[in-house]
Amino acid sequence: MAAALALALVAPAHAQTSAAASSQQATELDTVEVIGKVDYGYVQKHSTSATKTDTDLNDVPQAVTVITQDLIQDLGVQGMADAVRYVPGIGVTQGEGNRDGLVFRGNSSTADLFIDGMRDDVQYFRDTYNIDRIEAFKGPNAMIFGRGSPGGLLNRVTKVADWDSGREVGLQVGSWDKKRLTADFNQALNDVAAFRVTGVYEDSEGFRDGFELKREGINPTLSLRPGENTLITLGYEYFHDERTADRGIPSYANAFNGTRHPVETDRETFFGDPAGSPTWVDVNAFNALVEHDFGGLLLRNRTRYAEYDKFYQNVFPASVNGAATTVSLSAYNNLTERENLFNQTDLIFSATTASIEHKFMAGAEFGRQVTDNLRRTGRFAVPAQSPCLAGSTATSCLVPLANPTVSVPVTYTNSGSDANNTGVTKIAAVYVQDQIKFSPRWEALVGLRYDRFDVDFQDLRASTSAANRYLSSSDDLLSPRVGLIYKPAENISLYTSYGITYLPRSGEQMASLTASTQSLDPEEYKNYEIGAKWDITPRLGATAALFRLDRSNVAVIDPTDPTNTRMILFSGDSQRTEGVELSLSGEITQAWQMIASYTYQEAEITQDIRTSATSVTPKGTELAQSPKQMVGLWNRYDFSPNWGVGLGAIYRGESYTTTSNLVTLKSYTRYDGAVYYKVNDDIDFQLNVENLFNKKYFPSAHSDTNITTGAPRGYFVSARFRF
Repeated sequence: MAAALALALVAPAHAQTSAAASSQQATELDTVEVIGKVDYGYVQKHSTSATKTDTDLNDVPQAVTVITQDLIQDLGVQGMADAVRYVPGIGVTQGEGNRDGLVFRGNSSTADLFIDGMRDDVQYFRDTYNIDRIEAFKGPNAMIFGRGSPGGLLNRVTKVADWDSGREVGLQVGSWDKKRLTADFNQALNDVAAFRVTGVYEDSEGFRDGFELKREGINPTLSLRPGENTLITLGYEYFHDERTADRGIPSYANAFNGTRHPVETDRETFFGDPAGSPTWVDVNAFNALVEHDFGGLLLRNRTRYAEYDKFYQNVFPASVNGAATTVSLSAYNNLTERENLFNQTDLIFSATTASIEHKFMAGAEFGRQVTDNLRRTGRFAVPAQSPCLAGSTATSCLVPLANPTVSVPVTYTNSGSDANNTGVTKIAAVYVQDQIKFSPRWEALVGLRYDRFDVDFQDLRASTSAANRYLSSSDDLLSPRVGLIYKPAENISLYTSYGITYLPRSGEQMASLTASTQSLDPEEYKNYEIGAKWDITPRLGATAALFRLDRSNVAVIDPTDPTNTRMILFSGDSQRTEGVELSLSGEITQAWQMIASYTYQEAEITQDIRTSATSVTPKGTELAQSPKQMVGLWNRYDFSPNWGVGLGAIYRGESYTTTSNLVTLKSYTRYDGAVYYKVNDDIDFQLNVENLFNKKYFPSAHSDTNITTGAPRGYFVSARFRF
């Protein structure tokens, strides 16, 4: 489905009558099945990801936002940061210029990304060329998706072969030498088999000096119906993304009006060496889905095997001196290789006990992840090597703040403190869920998941002692999910829910485990939520959610340890995000579509936390890049069947770059626009203009000295050809 629901409509039987006027004999009726589609534009009504069953989103006791195919096309969404512009409760981080980085209800993550419900957790930039829609789930989701995702996650639903044949080619050109080609060919071969292939090729530059981007991907899928009740879908994806790792600009060393700010510089200025900052990823993934309906009992099995090769290297800005005349550059590179294998089996069936209806789901998931990680520090040839100024060191190259773009030789070596490890993670989980309908007005969702999470970790650094070289940890994770729904009317649902998720000590990327933390319990996140969902019309929906998310089991330095190395669990909750999320999406009129979102949140540290021997994060510290208010509004209005326009605005309130709370990202409002022209059913064009009024702003950061500059006004012309 592309922002639509497929409805099977049975045509009325066509009665055949005798040609004789006096004879009214009825012949045997022929049944003709007509398949129709109702386009809901920016509204998605159902999801199989939220509960692993086909469920109306109004019956899911959780805040969910779906970025539909129509919205993806109208906004020109090509990455995850673009996708969440109008999603309440989700922001973006810089990701060091080499990966998707998102902030879910105050919690930053690079791993809570899924594809067709399967974990896709390596750090890289994802594309939308093969994506039908993107589902944003808020709050803990461990019952369905497993560990992690404390504040939420994104699940991409791919385009797969079906029996609705169609072919489409897309072209895009625009500012900064943008050149992009996409293709989507879907063909029914016969009643048993259908084939589809999607692809992308892009060769572009960017508004930042020296930035380059190249992408190529192909994703063929084959669907088979060997029997009336069986569906098999097989797919393979190759994806390559190669670009310049851009770490943005630094901040001033001195505070102004009580806080520090990004340095004043041209938006195009690259700090560091763009030629010496390449990043690339190769993804090879195989997916298989098998579904069989035994007549009221559905068996579903999914398998995903994926290999990831990810490399990034960067020469990037660090601190600016007090006189604001020089900036220090640092350098390092990192290679990650990961092999993921996951298998999920779900059994779904319905039953009635007395007058109570049940939809049961029981399943199991098994996974194995092998990760190799190597980091190397960059060393500059100083003091003789230009352009490093006097005062530079082997790991710190000073350059003029007024001229920070350099080309400098760097030697990369694995130092004693650089990561060099390999790890094997094994996951075994079982889960059960019951969707209960007590009456037309009362429903409940109850689920429980048990995960066995084992990590075997080998630290390969020469400086690591033999006793700490081989580490392991095992966690038994029990993740409940409970929700109660009251429906005062068929189109309105009021809900309350509670859920728990855990983050093991090896971290979201499973790249770190220490002797002092391996025996500690995982971090725990609890989410309390009440909300409402209202289908104002079948094509327009509104949602509201009031939530509180608490974090506990934080590892801190033991204050009684004289060596300042022993870690203990922090007693009680240490972090809390609470707030409200509102959204409205769909058709206001037949010609006017809208998506609107509003977030108010308070995200802060709730008790003093000692994070090192000399550092304490005090109570009241605001969480990084979590503005109190976020607003998004996008409108599309069609003046005629051929012409339409779009206008949107994004507001982000003031926030801090990190939990140091030393550097402020000012609030901003950015406006975007679009013009749409449909030549006929097979050809259409659109012009997207981003940052209409050329606002200078800073949308995200990675640290106090790595701040992303927002792009200036950009123009992008797209064309789609269907045949």
